[in-house]
Amino acid sequence: PAPKNSAKAKKMNRATARHIVPFIIWVGVLVIAHLMHLTPSSASETIKSLDIISDATLYLFSSAICAILFIILRPWRYYEPIKSKNILPAVGLGVFVFFLWVVFETAFINNLSPALADFYEKWCVMPFGEKRSIPEILPYSPATCGWPLTIAKLLGSAFVISIIEEFFWRGWLLRFIRTPDFLDIDIGEFHLPAFIGVALIFGFEHSEWAVGVITGLIWGIFFIKTRDVWSTAISHVTTNLLLGIYVIATGSWQFW
Repeated sequence: PAPKNSAKAKKMNRATARHIVPFIIWVGVLVIAHLMHLTPSSASETIKSLDIISDATLYLFSSAICAILFIILRPWRYYEPIKSKNILPAVGLGVFVFFLWVVFETAFINNLSPALADFYEKWCVMPFGEKRSIPEILPYSPATCGWPLTIAKLLGSAFVISIIEEFFWRGWLLRFIRTPDFLDIDIGEFHLPAFIGVALIFGFEHSEWAVGVITGLIWGIFFIKTRDVWSTAISHVTTNLLLGIYVIATGSWQFW
């Protein structure tokens, strides 16, 4: 890596900040959302409920803040513009990942192979060993938060968070694992430990960890082959958009 406080080191630090700040803010919001639902327990009566803002409202604010930060920081300055030849393959890949994400929890798979559906829900979705069910509280349901906030959740997930994640996971971390001078590494260069590491971390960021890891591998390959972070982002946008529509249309709120 470049010597500390050198011009190159400062350049790399700025590039890193432009890639990771929106994502860090987003993760921070998730932590806040979790803390909001802490309730008094017999172990500590001093813990109080922090339900001062709804999950849906918090999601709206975080999506807006992260979108603004992304536009201000412009991490895309380090990449070539989107290549038009990659758009259709990106959309098609996004559709495939969407089906991969939901298929094992559909009635079709449950009827075709109950044992497979049961195994998937118990061991491929966290927490391990338990079958996932629809939550009692549906924070993003129109009946709970109203249609404007449900649509805000859909749009934020599809057009904000997915893009921020791609610039973080594939654009930055995939190379930063190897060296802080990540811009020196060609985005089309394959490095197995970094490739597997990012896919694993990406997968375990999600409750659906198994399909998450597979998705991380798929998008990692697509990014390296196309050398186009925007195409990978389009694929991610497609998946999240279809997933959100699916959740609303079928009531599969466990995915949100």
